[in-house]
Amino acid sequence: MTTPVLGEPIAIEFANTLHAVRGKIRDGLSTSEGLTGWMRAMGERLPFALPAAAVDDAVLGQARELRNAIRAIADALANNREPTAADMATLNAVAGQAPRWRELRWAPQPHTVDRSAGPPAAAVLSALADEAIALFAGEARQELRACHGPGCVLHFVRDTPRREWCSPGCGNRARAARHYARTKRTS
Repeated sequence: MTTPVLGEPIAIEFANTLHAVRGKIRDGLSTSEGLTGWMRAMGERLPFALPAAAVDDAVLGQARELRNAIRAIADALANNREPTAADMATLNAVAGQAPRWRELRWAPQPHTVDRSAGPPAAAVLSALADEAIALFAGEARQELRACHGPGCVLHFVRDTPRREWCSPGCGNRARAARHYARTKRTS
């Protein structure tokens, strides 16, 4: 299953794996293959490479729990509410499950390599939780929005003051719906 990729911070991209297609909710993490596919699609945006058999049902369950907590916190912030303690506890627990660090490498030129004491899938989830924590605690949280497009359930970080939708497609659907409502009223 393909999930939308909007160029948002990686934690919001992960939260948006629960999305709507023609008004029907779709879950990009409904299977282990869906999670593996999403992690592979995000490839270079994630700090760790994912081996073929890294995602099992336990990892999938934890990923869905993390995704739901990130969505709930994003929704709370987008609607000027305080997130629940349970959602924050989930986020913090996943962030701390796989210790991560960077190592310095010198050849062929100086660079860093991300390392983890945990399995690769757990390290990826921990890094996603860490990214969400940085987003929700930083200044960008002030620009976190829920899309106003008809039937859309995605979140985005507003990059311009007039942005109301997650994508141009949602903006077009919203404008078409407003136009249809106006023409239906006048006829």
